[in-house]
Amino acid sequence: MEQPTHPLAVVAEDAPLNTVRSILPAAFAARVQGREKRRLGALFGLENFGVNLTRIVPGGMSSIRHAHTKQDEFIYVLAGHPTLQTTDGAVQLAPGMCAGFKAGSGRAHHLVNETDTDVLYLEVGDRTPGDEVTYPGEDLKVTQVNGAWVFTHEDGTPY
Repeated sequence: MEQPTHPLAVVAEDAPLNTVRSILPAAFAARVQGREKRRLGALFGLENFGVNLTRIVPGGMSSIRHAHTKQDEFIYVLAGHPTLQTTDGAVQLAPGMCAGFKAGSGRAHHLVNETDTDVLYLEVGDRTPGDEVTYPGEDLKVTQVNGAWVFTHEDGTPY
């Protein structure tokens, strides 16, 4: 019988930190340096969806405000009071609150920590192939090609 290569259970905050801080082009990556992710789904070998335990330090943000064409996203706040900024406006979140973002809705979103304490939340997203991500107000677009993310300017020229 083959031995499992993934743990059965872990304390989420003890899972290894993701060593890749951001895959965004350098001009954008600096804006999300106040974020730490623990890739819980990958730790267990999950392939159909991802789960991250994410911490945002004061003044940090979860990502550049974005919307997916094919991948759904869901967040659940565990600690802190992030501001959810979307194309519909801003909402202050608190522990126990959650939000979801349907693929293809065009509802661009991200979390910003405007407080003086850390924010901790779970993010869940599916891994539907062929996704594209738009970043309203930014000269940035991302397309998933053969499982890899390809970054371009809005006019299609590569970064």
